[in-house]
Amino acid sequence: QVQLVESGGDLVQPEGSLRLSCAASGSILSIGAMGWYRRAPGKERELVAIITNSGGTNYADSTKGRFTISRDNAKNTVHLQMNSLKPEDTAVYYCNANVVRLYDRRVLNYWGQGTQVTVSA
Repeated sequence: QVQLVESGGDLVQPEGSLRLSCAASGSILSIGAMGWYRRAPGKERELVAIITNSGGTNYADSTKGRFTISRDNAKNTVHLQMNSLKPEDTAVYYCNANVVRLYDRRVLNYWGQGTQVTVSA
């Protein structure tokens, strides 16, 4: 089994900062791309940022310059540093990863359970 567990969601004031973390655990041989997605109330889930296992990154236009994605391959973790937060960033944030499973070498896509980020005065 493979699990992704997010942490770091909270209530924060506009222009504040938060750091989300996601740890992958279980029967893992390696991890490819990892990313963060979010779903705001009444909206579809959308990509926030993605990072390859070699460190290449891509961001949604709405988060460029404010959010930074990073990863620690040795610890199977991915982080999202969020600065200058806006009320429209309010959403449930989900971690996502392409994992090569140790016992069968299959590449499967996994999601975390989500962590709530609320930006409000």
